Amino acid sequence: MAIEKGHRFAIDFDDAFPQGLVMVGEVIPDNEYQSREDRAAGRPVRQRIDEVTGKRQWRAAVTDPGETRAKRASFEVTFLADVQPVPTTAEALPGMRPIELDGLTAEPRVGGQGEFKYQTYVFRATGFKAAAAKPSRSASATGDSKAA
Repeated sequence: MAIEKGHRFAIDFDDAFPQGLVMVGEVIPDNEYQSREDRAAGRPVRQRIDEVTGKRQWRAAVTDPGETRAKRASFEVTFLADVQPVPTTAEALPGMRPIELDGLTAEPRVGGQGEFKYQTYVFRATGFKAAAAKPSRSASATGDSKAA
């Protein structure tokens, strides 16, 4: 039994990104290409629709702090939702916020050019989930406890 090309594997956020993700900028509509002629004719911009789910596509630029290769650390995540997803966390720095994704899937792809090809993934999510408070390393390392 073969796995079909374009199969999307469901994956837990913590397994895919153990150090989390940082969203840079905002979530924007993923619009179809509009040629110069289309713009001149005043044709409306159309948002892409996912062929599998039938939902609108949105996109956001993210950075994976756990990625060691700088060229692969930043990429785009595609959101599949009828309405624009809104992040649940506050900005850590202007334009940057830590995020966790809900309904995450990964689709394997080949990246690179010529002799320099490598395996990469297209990540899709259904939205954001509230970031869980992770225990800090300093509290667990010092053995802080409230019991006396």
